[in-house]
Amino acid sequence: GAVLGDVALLLRLAEFDIAVFISPNAVNKAMNRIRAAGPLPEHLRLAAVGRGSAKELKRFGLSADIAPRQRFNSEALLELPEMQDVAGKRIVIFRGDGGRELLAETLKERGAEVEYAEVYRRAKPKADVGALMRHWARGDIDVITVTSNEGLHNLFDMVGQLGRQWLRKTPLIVVSERQAELAQELGFQARTLVAESAADEGLLQAVKDWRQSQTATTVDTPS
Repeated sequence: GAVLGDVALLLRLAEFDIAVFISPNAVNKAMNRIRAAGPLPEHLRLAAVGRGSAKELKRFGLSADIAPRQRFNSEALLELPEMQDVAGKRIVIFRGDGGRELLAETLKERGAEVEYAEVYRRAKPKADVGALMRHWARGDIDVITVTSNEGLHNLFDMVGQLGRQWLRKTPLIVVSERQAELAQELGFQARTLVAESAADEGLLQAVKDWRQSQTATTVDTPS
C-alpha cells in the first residue's frame, strides 16, 4: 500500500471504512495528529491488534470496535468475523515504518483496498551499554523482556560480541512465537518464555511465571 503523508491522511480519513492500529505507539502518534485536526468520522470503525492498542484508544476516549479477545496479533485480528467480509472496504493501517505485511496482504486478498499511514519511525537507541555490561558481569540481570523483533535485533547489535555471550545465556520473555523463533536463530541458550499478551499485565505475569519456575522447591529424599 501507499504511504500517506500527514496532510493527505487527515483530509482523506473520511474515505476509509476501517482504521487498524498496530500498536499503542501507532494509536498515540496518530490520534495526537488527528485530534489536532478535528474529530474522527462517525462511520469509521476502529480495530486494535493488541490489548495495549485498545487501552491506548480508551485513553483518547475511544473504544476499539474490532479487537481480538485472545492471541493479540495480526493472525487473531484476521480471524474475526468483521475482518472476513471486507470486499470493497477501504482500510487504513496505522503503524511504524516497516513491519509485517501479512495483515495488509491478507485484507487485499479478501478484496479490500488497503493503505498504510506510517506515523512513527523505529530507530536503534544511541545508548551507552556500559552500565548494562557491568550489571551482567556482576550477575545482576536475571531475565530480559523484549516486545518486538526489531527490539531484539537492536539489543543484539548494541551489546557487541562480548555482551552477546551474556545475552544468549539470559532467560528471555517475548510476546510472540515469531520472537521466540528469532531468539533461537540468534543462538539464545537460556529459556525463552512467550507472554500471553504484549500489554504490561501480560509481561508482568510472564515475569511472575518465570520467577515461580525458578523458586519451585524440590524435596530431598535420603539416598
